[in-house]
Amino acid sequence: MNAATHDQVQRPQRVVDYLVDAIAALGVHHVFGVDGANIEDLYDAIFATDSPVTGIVAKHEFSAATMADGYARSSSGLGVVAATSGGGAMNLVAGLAESFTSRVPVLALIGQSPTSVEGKGGFQDSSGKAGSINALALFSEIANYCARVERAEDIEEQLDRAVRAALRGGPGILLLPKDIQQATFTPKAAYRRPVVRPVRDLVGLAAVSDAIATARTTGKITIIAGDQVARNDARRQLRGLAGALDASVGVAPDAKDVYGSNDPGFCGVAGIMGNAELVAAVRNSALCLLVGTRLPSTAGAGLAAALADTTVVSIGAEEPYVASTHATSSDLGGTLAELAQAFGSPTPAERSIATNTVTTLHVPASDGPGLRYRDAVDAIAAVLPAGADVFADAGNTGASVVHHLPIPDGGRFVVALGMGGMGYAFGAAIGSSCVRERRTLVIAGDGAFFMHGMEIHTAVEHGLPVTFVVFNNNAHAMCLTREQLFYQDRYSFNRFQPTMIGEGVAAMFPTMPSFAARDLPQLAAALAAAADHDGPSFIAVDCDPDEVPPFVPFLQSLGDRGEIT
Repeated sequence: MNAATHDQVQRPQRVVDYLVDAIAALGVHHVFGVDGANIEDLYDAIFATDSPVTGIVAKHEFSAATMADGYARSSSGLGVVAATSGGGAMNLVAGLAESFTSRVPVLALIGQSPTSVEGKGGFQDSSGKAGSINALALFSEIANYCARVERAEDIEEQLDRAVRAALRGGPGILLLPKDIQQATFTPKAAYRRPVVRPVRDLVGLAAVSDAIATARTTGKITIIAGDQVARNDARRQLRGLAGALDASVGVAPDAKDVYGSNDPGFCGVAGIMGNAELVAAVRNSALCLLVGTRLPSTAGAGLAAALADTTVVSIGAEEPYVASTHATSSDLGGTLAELAQAFGSPTPAERSIATNTVTTLHVPASDGPGLRYRDAVDAIAAVLPAGADVFADAGNTGASVVHHLPIPDGGRFVVALGMGGMGYAFGAAIGSSCVRERRTLVIAGDGAFFMHGMEIHTAVEHGLPVTFVVFNNNAHAMCLTREQLFYQDRYSFNRFQPTMIGEGVAAMFPTMPSFAARDLPQLAAALAAAADHDGPSFIAVDCDPDEVPPFVPFLQSLGDRGEIT
């Protein structure tokens, strides 16, 4: 350590200044949140720093949390969110729950009332004292690590623990009383990003390797890949292993970007929005290899019978929900590369499995107003540039995007299926755009828009290249479809008065290109105009609330009733 560095380390610092220096040392350039009295000192420190850290103020803390989540998913790194106490802290819960369930690395810095008012009726007190809400207990349920920082001198150890825990996949949360944020202390050393050694189960990997070697002598192999492949940035290694094993490859619904639809052996999407070809591939395989997916119900639906008659092995950070021989790995890139080397890597010309054409689910014809889901998605696909990122909300719109939309080479595809919170895509796409700096699409329904769509204001404020496409059917359409199919269509709480979202957004944000598309020519024109604009743009697409999406549970219900074949 040279003298200058030594003097810098020994100089007293406020806790918030130390935090900002640490965020910069982590390679994170954006802190997402909503300012307020008990977090304002952190924002003051961000303003005063010479580091490249920038504060991004969201419209709602849920969206700030999803911005950090999207930032982390697209950078294969860490996202940071900061919020004040009270309602601001409570608003983080749903967003951090998504990161926890989907194992996304997020550091959350949450302001708390000054320690002097804890248990004394202080405004927004959540110390757990004198009958107040216990923020530590609350946030511990959705975190890999959660701690209340009681002394300035504790921040070094507590931050290190929180970051290490987050980098394992999930939130690391620090609760920061206002007076502790303002307090000064002398750091023991300059902050350094911790080295988190990857978890690799060598015994389990040997068992998986043996099972693969046996299966190669008796039949074909099918791989089902999940979103951990994207989070570990292991797409190239997955392709290498697929080639070495001459395997068919399917993807989980939230992992459409990890293996391209034009890559050799692609056989579709798994689960409730998936393709029959993948089920057939598993049924006809000697072994199914799960890579980076636990195969939850959204990905495993329809596969139970096929998997029951097939040897199942798994590689990933956590064991899957189906019975398997499992090898734990938090470094899929290294693990898949080793397996590919062990089994050899034939050239694409030597592969016996060609690129498959997957069939789409048959949905009943719809004659209601607006565009059909498939037509709208095809129009979007026609203009997606190479490397574009797509963030889709769950629901009927999300099902259509998962089933129909091909993802451009080099692009990210994210649909939040951990908690399935409506409106996730708006914030997450903004966070991703901050780090990726490329054309990013949000595709969501009007229900999601009315929950968190005003985050388009954040994209406008920062001139981000995000195109927001809102499918407007004036309904919570998935709930409406469920009413129709499972509750005899006796009523609807989920059909709403018509709205003119495109015109409304155009009036609110006159500098942003905004369009209302009520037929295919209008949609094509709007997409072309949005593609020519460097900053944010907005398109509302009218569609039919009664159209049934490509969603297997709905189609099975219609089939059982004899309404489709």
